[in-house]
Amino acid sequence: MARYTGNVCRLCRREGYKLFLKGRRCESDKCAVDRRNVPPGMNIRSRPRRLSDYGVHLREKQKVKRIFGVMERQFRRYFQMADTMRGNTGVNLLTILERRMDNVVDATGLSLSRAHARQLINHGHFTVNGRKVDIPSYMVRVGDVIAPIAKEKSKKIVSECLELNNDKSAPSWLALDSDQKSVKVVNLPAREDLRFQDIQEQFIVELCSK
Repeated sequence: MARYTGNVCRLCRREGYKLFLKGRRCESDKCAVDRRNVPPGMNIRSRPRRLSDYGVHLREKQKVKRIFGVMERQFRRYFQMADTMRGNTGVNLLTILERRMDNVVDATGLSLSRAHARQLINHGHFTVNGRKVDIPSYMVRVGDVIAPIAKEKSKKIVSECLELNNDKSAPSWLALDSDQKSVKVVNLPAREDLRFQDIQEQFIVELCSK
């Protein structure tokens, strides 16, 4: 699956919003949004253009894609899946994205960032219900238990990440066992469980439904 390999701080500056793509660095004074909150390539003195309605909707979609690290084709597939489900399409879409395994690993502090979570999963450091899973887009289900494989190297990596993220609390739909270094999916995420509460999912639905 394709992925973005460029400078991720440019993405945050383009959206004018902290996407937390570099983990704890985004919370420090080194954050690019805090230091220079202007779109990349734009002259600081120039007057920013006012976005059209289409531009506002597009920026919201791009923001969500970049938060979860998915490309356009995969995002469209998620939207089609959400559209066939019962309930609000926008909330369904965000719920699907939240259930990605790389998001679960990142949200519970088992990695340093979403990109780091994706790398650890690709390299086979995690299991789901005792079976190794190396697909970052794997969608977890209720009752699933995510844990590092039974190797000292994997356990050491996860332990170091948990220690660095000791002040990070897991979302309410996930139960983190710090002693066992495992995460259990208690229930499916609801809208209020999302880490990015200011997402305007209705703008995305209006854009993708055209």
